[in-house]
Amino acid sequence: MARQERTIRITDVQEPRWAEYLFSSPASAWIWLVLRLWLGVAWLEAGWHKVTDPKWMSTGEAIKGFWQRAVAMPPEAAKPAITYDWYRGFLQFLLDAGAHPWFGKLIATGELLIGLALILGAFVGFAAFFGAFMNMNFMLAGTASTNPVMLLVAMLLVLAWKVAGYYGLDRWILPALGTPWFKGWLAGGEVTGPQMSPRAPA
Repeated sequence: MARQERTIRITDVQEPRWAEYLFSSPASAWIWLVLRLWLGVAWLEAGWHKVTDPKWMSTGEAIKGFWQRAVAMPPEAAKPAITYDWYRGFLQFLLDAGAHPWFGKLIATGELLIGLALILGAFVGFAAFFGAFMNMNFMLAGTASTNPVMLLVAMLLVLAWKVAGYYGLDRWILPALGTPWFKGWLAGGEVTGPQMSPRAPA
């Protein structure tokens, strides 16, 4: 009797159940709610501190000073704050171009909006992505502080974008607007309202 062989494609490989639970099941939404609120409050506080400071919103002197300290080359025996020369060149370009007045406003308002979006659960995937991008830039400039932990939480929220905003506005926004690969009801899709059920996968 001839042996039948089956070709296994990479698309046939299933996710482990824990990954399906964490990143796709609304039953895990409470986990993401806790992390989302923590991260949102952190961004909101950082942004509020900046938007109420003229050195960020008017003159841009705060970000200019940060750039100057980052690009400064220490004595020969010491390690520079920035590891990658291409990033030092990027910050030096912004300094030479006098970009600090508008860049300070961009960072301050960006942090505030990211915090609000995460707290409200609106466009969580996008908000977490841009938050992670800002964390990465701060770390590239030589600042650690809370950035590594915030970056990790943001990356997890990006992975859980489908359910991270279930206890928030995304529960209605995602079915209404959809995604580039899925039409929401505003675009003529078949989904008419919140479709996610807070049950774990069977």
